[in-house]
Amino acid sequence: MSALFEPLTLRSLTIPNRVWMAPMCQYSAAVEGPGQGVPTDWHLTHLGSRAVGGAGLILVEATAVSPEGRISPADLGLWNERQQEGFRRITRFLADHGAVPGIQLAHAGRKASVDRTWRGGGPLGPDDHGWQPVAPSPVPFDAGHPVPDELSEADIRQVVADFAAAARRALAAGFQVVEIHGAHGYLINEFLSPFSNRRTDGYGGSFANRARFALEVVDAVRAEWPDELPVFFRISATDWLSENPEDPREGWTADDTVRLAKELLVHGVDLLDVSSGGNAPKARISAEPGYQVPFAARVKAETDLRASAVGLITEPRQAAEIVASGQADAVMLGRELLRDPYWPNRAARELGVAGRWPDQYHRAV
Repeated sequence: MSALFEPLTLRSLTIPNRVWMAPMCQYSAAVEGPGQGVPTDWHLTHLGSRAVGGAGLILVEATAVSPEGRISPADLGLWNERQQEGFRRITRFLADHGAVPGIQLAHAGRKASVDRTWRGGGPLGPDDHGWQPVAPSPVPFDAGHPVPDELSEADIRQVVADFAAAARRALAAGFQVVEIHGAHGYLINEFLSPFSNRRTDGYGGSFANRARFALEVVDAVRAEWPDELPVFFRISATDWLSENPEDPREGWTADDTVRLAKELLVHGVDLLDVSSGGNAPKARISAEPGYQVPFAARVKAETDLRASAVGLITEPRQAAEIVASGQADAVMLGRELLRDPYWPNRAARELGVAGRWPDQYHRAV
């Protein structure tokens, strides 16, 4: 048995293998009307094909906890009952085909109200279904982006409540894993990093203050989520600023990630989904195969929290070695699963393991 295809048990949930689908936005929900934020046939087909392809866990894309928490007007949401019901057929299909259904709950913060990526991803105004972004501090993401409104402490409490409500709806919709999106320059990441958080109150300044919002969200979600089911947290392990000694800007670092991981474990998080970047638009990132794996490996080596690795993991033996060597407990595949929905079953064959092909495809096995 390859380590990549061994099951992993988190609390009382057993995930059948260590090949997991990373959350990837599809920008394919209705932008207005009763279907706003509701999953469509596209989402069912997109996610369902990866379950048929053998992924052990499928994480639905960043799903907004409030309308202003969307990245784009076409994002999925989980702030009302219609959206909740729309996810039911997806979770049923994923589970029926052997995959664990999971969902990433998110708030885009200052990176909200932008167009679809294939249309340039630029900021949108009210005439294009856009809205005013919010953030920990009135600091725009980049040139040409609007200055976000600074969240008051009352606003922060409301966002925390929105995450809790979305977690309740996720459970009712049939999800078994919930992931809190604390990465890629979105709202929680914005609070964590001194690059984007310039506050002087209890949510800014020191590490403990900057981490306060993230931990409040974790506590609120964990309180709504059953004890027997796991909670994940996605982190950008670094802003890629302090990792470059010649760059004088202060950002979130790998050392900060290890420190936060220890706190997250105490607050009931079961696995850290380790990515990087996204908060500083001009950061220089040296992307190469497995370039983010060392960040997950540090979490594994220096804390008791489980971790997954993601980023240019494309070959079965590469993925198997990451897990077998203990650098990560699982691998998250993103673009590679867009290119090949059946990558997990193909990898199983290459590694000498029986895949999870459906009966309807038996002629091709």
